[in-house]
Amino acid sequence: MARKAPAKGNRPTYRCTECGWQTAKWLGRCPECHAWGTVEESGAPAVRTTTPGRVSSTALPIAQVDGRQATARSTQVPELDRVLGGGLVPGAVVLLAGEPGVGKSTLLLDVAAKAASEEHRTLYVTAEESASQVRLRADRIGALHDQLYLAAETDLAAVLGQLDEVKPSLLVLDSVQTVASAEIDGAPGGMAQVREVAGALIRASKERGIATLLVGHVTKDGAIAGPRLLEHLVDVVLHFEGDRHARLRLVRGVKNRYGATDEVGCFELHDEGITGLADPSGLFLTRRDEPVPGTCLTVTLEGRRPLVAEVQALTVDSQIPSPRRTTSGLETSRVSMMLAVLEQRGRISALGKRDIYSATVGGVRLSEPAADLAVALALASAASDIPLPKNLVAIGEVGLAGEVRRVTGVQRRLSEAARLGFTHALVPGDPGRTPSGMRVREVADIGEALRVLPSRPARRPQAEDAGTGDA
Repeated sequence: MARKAPAKGNRPTYRCTECGWQTAKWLGRCPECHAWGTVEESGAPAVRTTTPGRVSSTALPIAQVDGRQATARSTQVPELDRVLGGGLVPGAVVLLAGEPGVGKSTLLLDVAAKAASEEHRTLYVTAEESASQVRLRADRIGALHDQLYLAAETDLAAVLGQLDEVKPSLLVLDSVQTVASAEIDGAPGGMAQVREVAGALIRASKERGIATLLVGHVTKDGAIAGPRLLEHLVDVVLHFEGDRHARLRLVRGVKNRYGATDEVGCFELHDEGITGLADPSGLFLTRRDEPVPGTCLTVTLEGRRPLVAEVQALTVDSQIPSPRRTTSGLETSRVSMMLAVLEQRGRISALGKRDIYSATVGGVRLSEPAADLAVALALASAASDIPLPKNLVAIGEVGLAGEVRRVTGVQRRLSEAARLGFTHALVPGDPGRTPSGMRVREVADIGEALRVLPSRPARRPQAEDAGTGDA
């Protein structure tokens, strides 16, 4: 006799213990979080229906909604306020992500201390370090305040209990991947745990009007670790960037419900802590009395902020069949393109068999095409061993046909260069209104741009020199 199949509603389901993904059949590997051996039988799914319930607040015409509750309060860190759109809004949840050691904890501890006042308490919850370790860092950077409270907790229930006791206006949690809930299966940092912790803290922030700063880890490719849903739940997503061997740190907005996403905050990391840089261009320039071959200045846009940066190039005779091509702070592919354009369109044949090194100053990364012209001129200057004129900046994208294309924000770039004392500029055609006192030269192609290189003075014949010496 054939076996009777179970009713459709009584069929068992299988659930991943790491991320909570469900399926109707067993699998060895979860297709959601790619973990092996985590799919287990969880029994028949419960049929749930949602019925209308009591509303939490009456719907009002949008013109009658009080917008003063969403007024931003300054963090007392101007560079962070620039990226946030004026400050922290009560009830807003901000996710700050960055690589290990870049300075996330140092920045947020400084923000927590400066935002604390008699009217506004601040709670700093550390789940990665002990309270004494954070206290030592606070002593080093001067982040001490009577209204700054510190707690070391790794349990979500304990963190919510601290909110009831302290009643802060600002919560800093370091980090969201190291806090876990006892009600959810899985290790801390798993997708299910991160989703539950973030959801509970977001609900608490919205209900109590607490501004929350969450620290997030990143993966090897630079993406925020955990479920992608985390970035959709929070109000603001910030990336903390910077080379560990350089002083410059950038806070870049990726998502912002209260302001623009093209703002960038500049910070300098040093032994005494981290400070904002209202004028960071000085970090990217080398001050010298006389120009040096192989250097060229450009103006890059980091969000809305123009920054003057220096490109350096060096060419030497190669000792190996395949010459070296080394870059630092520049995209290798774009440097290779500029080498090909210089050789084919600029008629510079001395670059093919030489080792070429190119870099930026101060740890800044130039990835936008507007730096192409400066890279090409620096390479040409290094190949000819002739310096470019002093106080010159070059702005423009260079195409494979050798043409110099227009870029965005030329007027802002030229205004920043003029403010710092530069008097000459090479730009693509039709730059618009230019600053007074600056000589702006429009170039159409790379050949016309290379004419700014001074011609090397002709060397006198050896016989003439010898004859003069005998006389």
